[in-house]
Amino acid sequence: MKSEYLRTLVESIATGSFSKAAENLFITQSAVSRRIKFLEDQYGYSLVDRSGPILTATDVGRVVIEKAEKILQLENDLLNDIRVLSPKHGINFCCTPSFGITYLPEIMKGFMLMKPDMLELKFSFEMPDKVVEGMAKGLYQVGVIEHNSDYDFGDLQTFELPGDEVVFVSSPQLGLTEKIMSIDQLTRFDLYTRKEGCCSSKLLEYNVKNMGLDCSMFNRVIYYDDLHLIISSVREGYGLAFVSRSVVGKLVDEGALRTHLVTGFDHAYKRTLIVNTASTSTTLLDSLIKEIRDVFVPGNHFI
Repeated sequence: MKSEYLRTLVESIATGSFSKAAENLFITQSAVSRRIKFLEDQYGYSLVDRSGPILTATDVGRVVIEKAEKILQLENDLLNDIRVLSPKHGINFCCTPSFGITYLPEIMKGFMLMKPDMLELKFSFEMPDKVVEGMAKGLYQVGVIEHNSDYDFGDLQTFELPGDEVVFVSSPQLGLTEKIMSIDQLTRFDLYTRKEGCCSSKLLEYNVKNMGLDCSMFNRVIYYDDLHLIISSVREGYGLAFVSRSVVGKLVDEGALRTHLVTGFDHAYKRTLIVNTASTSTTLLDSLIKEIRDVFVPGNHFI
């Protein structure tokens, strides 16, 4: 039995979503489904109740999860004991989903080419508040967040990165051609968004509150944990989304999506690189910092 299959089951129930589990484990949603099915075939019982909006464990699933958590803890203890005897350099990196989707593959490719001997590299996606909290607790050595409010970073080292712009996006099927629009022109459509706490949702709430409004003014507000699913729904013409321009840049260039600014909205937000130097090789950190900052160098294909 591969421990990652048990970890996938535990993560799926903990998050209540196959898509969120896939995001946290950095695998595809289909891989999550295959792993769960393998476990169900292995044990001969259904482990996950898929009937509701949130995944829950069946009676048998709860038994498996209880034992799986103990197995995973034993494995973690074993790895920690081995690391004490033979330490290896590594980094835990955490960033927002929008940054990860847009920039992480290129950053990781350059970093691993630069440091082929580095064996321990873990990365995860979290909301800005969780990234900052995890950095302060020492859970991560490097983090990147987008934000429109100020944070108390304490003793953590920070670097200001070029910011981004959050825009409304629509499919050409909706017939919205104006680059600059009023909020009233958009509220007749459905709005697809992630849960509260993500950078774009917080900025949207900030803007509509400043106008004396709230998100209920949209035809409907539909929440998805999966950013890819949100963008896919918008591409199909089902509604709008308020997302980072960098995430949809390629689709906009291809003509698959259109962007819209709203009169009276603050569309800009800051981006900050956070570093905790307490427990990691300075050489490794310097290399990763360089790769992160290099994706914003003029002439890079992202710019």
